[in-house]
Amino acid sequence: MTEIQITRAGLTDRDFIRSVSERTWPSTYGHIISQAQIDFMLDWMYSNDSLETQMNTGCEFYIASIKKENGLWDAVGFCSVSPEKEEDSNEIAHKINKLYVLPEAQGTGAGKALLNKCIEVSKAAGSNSLFLQVNKLNNAYTFYLKKGFIKELEFKFDIGNGFYMDDYVMRLKI
Repeated sequence: MTEIQITRAGLTDRDFIRSVSERTWPSTYGHIISQAQIDFMLDWMYSNDSLETQMNTGCEFYIASIKKENGLWDAVGFCSVSPEKEEDSNEIAHKINKLYVLPEAQGTGAGKALLNKCIEVSKAAGSNSLFLQVNKLNNAYTFYLKKGFIKELEFKFDIGNGFYMDDYVMRLKI
């Protein structure tokens, strides 16, 4: 069984977070959106300034590492989760903003461990649900279904430069 460690990320981890994104997005989204949109979104969400702003405004980032045979830890993925006030309610839910595992580490349990960390953070803060957006054609959609998330609605969001995010909003009651 693979031993996985989840640690809180900080500003010094921005290069790693950006690197995972740059290495996962082509295989995750290359068949769904154009390279121009991938480049636009990576710059928008993963520049040093953007990551710093996210970290300083309530997004908690976590890194998954796998213990190698030599006993050293190899960082293989990350997630971010943040509290969000629910519309039409005083309830606070948490949102998974990002969850990515390097292609070569998928299937190791790292994604599940990151998801469990998001659930733990949400529960500890008193949230009663956890939600996320996932591209309608992203294979992660079935991962989230298997983990108990329910598709709540479809959402097409204009992100600028003529690009859109065409997503499902999914929710897990916790």
